[in-house]
Amino acid sequence: MPVSHDFKVFAGSSNPALAKAICEYLKRPLSKADVNRFSDGEIQIEIGENVRGLDVFIVQSTCPPVNDHLLELLIMVDACKRASAASINAVIPYYGYGRQDRKVAPRTPITAKLIADLLVAAGVSRVVSMDMHAGQIQGFFNIPTDHLYASPVFLEDIRKRFPVEDLVFVSPDAGGVERARAYSKRLNVPLAIIDKRRPRPNASEVMNLIGDVKGKDAIIVDDIVDTAGTLTQGAFALKEKGARRVFAYAVHPILSGPALTRISESVLEEVVFTDTVPLTKAALATSKIRCVTTERLFGEAINRIHRAESLSSLFV
Repeated sequence: MPVSHDFKVFAGSSNPALAKAICEYLKRPLSKADVNRFSDGEIQIEIGENVRGLDVFIVQSTCPPVNDHLLELLIMVDACKRASAASINAVIPYYGYGRQDRKVAPRTPITAKLIADLLVAAGVSRVVSMDMHAGQIQGFFNIPTDHLYASPVFLEDIRKRFPVEDLVFVSPDAGGVERARAYSKRLNVPLAIIDKRRPRPNASEVMNLIGDVKGKDAIIVDDIVDTAGTLTQGAFALKEKGARRVFAYAVHPILSGPALTRISESVLEEVVFTDTVPLTKAALATSKIRCVTTERLFGEAINRIHRAESLSSLFV
């Protein structure tokens, strides 16, 4: 159902390469927005094109530095709202603070909900994101939310590179079982689960392996790799249990602290990420790291949202 008005795509400073690639897929130029800082560090935004009565899509991952990118997104939304945009769609490939999605101890916040409230209060009409840490985060918003998955991109890559009969998909912890099961179901291959205890944040200890990986190529699937402790310990456990080779496919490459060193020194053959978070030069120089693009998924989602068409076929 075509619509009569146009749309524009703007980019924040967090991931301009992905925004440009999305626009190339859509065969339209990236719209102009100046993102600067005042001398005291305050963010200054100026939308460089008319958006009155148009659908606006702002591509901005809330990746490190998380707070800067989040506030930048909120200010861009406010600028577009005050410029009378018909709708403001926040395309957030990586939703920061998503891991704080519940109270894990007394007197702790649910920050993922707070971020949702801030976005809605700023004037966002719709949120588009990919592989949120918990699917229930969609329910934190009182506006439409489109939750995309990187699985179509990953499965296409896996089918090209691996014989299905030699594969086993592995969840790095109990919380990721649903994700790993979805991959194993699509390719009709076995599933294994790593039983892990986490004594403190960003620290993990592998305890046991559920499932048979002996003589197989094990693929760990995860949503976020931060310090890479879970990933590399899991890979070591799989090799100890007889896995022939160990690979990993993870959506969001946060890669903080010792992550790159751990991956380089691990038994992992390769870790494949998406471009929802831009890789640093050091990460790109790491031989075990490879990146695949999500431009088609986001570009098609933007096109269909603008035309009020179904997004169902984008999900595997």
